[in-house]
Amino acid sequence: MATRITQLAVRDIRFPTSRSLDGSDAMNAAPDYSATYVTLHTDAGDGHVGHGLTFTIGRGNEICVAAVKSLEPFIVGKTLQDITADMGAFWRAITGDSQLRWLGPDKGVIHLATAAIVNAVWDLWAKSEGKPVWKLLVDMSPEQLVRCLDFRFVTDALTPDEAVAMLRRAAPGKAAREREMLAQGYPGYTTSAGWLGYTEDKIRRLAREGVAEGWTHFKQKVGGNLEEDMRRAAILREEIGWDRHLMMDANQVWDAAVENMRKLAAFDPMWIEEPTSPDDILGHAAIRERIAPIGVATGEHCHNRVMFKQLLQAGAIDYCQLDAARLGGLNEVLIVVLLAAKFGVPVCPHAGGVGLCEYVQNVSLFDYIAVSGSLDGRVLEYVDHLHEHFVEPVVIREGHYMPPKRPGYSIEMHAESLRQFEFPNGPAWA
Repeated sequence: MATRITQLAVRDIRFPTSRSLDGSDAMNAAPDYSATYVTLHTDAGDGHVGHGLTFTIGRGNEICVAAVKSLEPFIVGKTLQDITADMGAFWRAITGDSQLRWLGPDKGVIHLATAAIVNAVWDLWAKSEGKPVWKLLVDMSPEQLVRCLDFRFVTDALTPDEAVAMLRRAAPGKAAREREMLAQGYPGYTTSAGWLGYTEDKIRRLAREGVAEGWTHFKQKVGGNLEEDMRRAAILREEIGWDRHLMMDANQVWDAAVENMRKLAAFDPMWIEEPTSPDDILGHAAIRERIAPIGVATGEHCHNRVMFKQLLQAGAIDYCQLDAARLGGLNEVLIVVLLAAKFGVPVCPHAGGVGLCEYVQNVSLFDYIAVSGSLDGRVLEYVDHLHEHFVEPVVIREGHYMPPKRPGYSIEMHAESLRQFEFPNGPAWA
């Protein structure tokens, strides 16, 4: 019997993280981590609800909520079976309305809203199949998976036939890699000690805790005062030593990335993230050429598959940091994973935001098991904030993400958290 989507509900959820400066960086000094939170309800009577969110940092979240409401006619009334029979066509339809598309296209608030809805569909589909999203993807045949994707505007770099061939080549080792992930988990890195607004004592304490917990990769926010950046890098090196990896993130604020990195190179960074405007593809390529062997990483503000295609074609990045809610939902994320694999660039998703760790663990597991088959240069970001609000929060063991087991996209929040932090009338804000 068909499962018809009968209602889309959306809520403005905000956490007052600015009070403790969690998430603070050179561009975003005092963010309030927020979610445009979507639920899809059906007539199935099985209790399954599709949950999805898009991440913002406070003001403007209400605009995303309004954008979600504008997309409601493209989802309510459809059956889950019709959608999942041709997910590629569904994605093109929800992103292709000519009037709403004018607001992007495939970027900005309308694309953030699309991500929340599309990811809620994937959550509902995975629940109906009794699998976490990563397992739903891994168990698909190459042909089934490619049918979920819209290759428009990227076939000059990757065709559907090429994608099928890539997935087929990776298929023989899938079962062994899945067992490996279930036993050992996916390697991660922590940003928790590196926020720009933290005091020296807090940086040292969190770095020591990270070492004790088994982390081997640490990320530091830079981009304020260069001398202060160097002082904080020295503190982190004192605490984590030189046998662990240190990454740096400038969050787009620099106009002198090359000069700054030549000084910060003394601390042996693995990469510099967002060293310039996220839209400056050729700028990233020029910086990469001039600061090698330090890597260049970007992607959290890369708004669609076309921009990632160009970054890869231009040889502009060493690490692909796709964002599960900045792109137009999982369909577009999967295109970028396949593009990165073709160009030999490791995918290290962005996860510095509420719910992003829960989302992208599924993406990285799929990438390793079914696409790249490699962990070389691949680490998944972890921030230790707000996980207690999720029904199935991420599980970290010795610096590794352990695969989620509950059906769905791991993104469902507790009802009490939604009540407490709904803006503007929840108790946390009243």
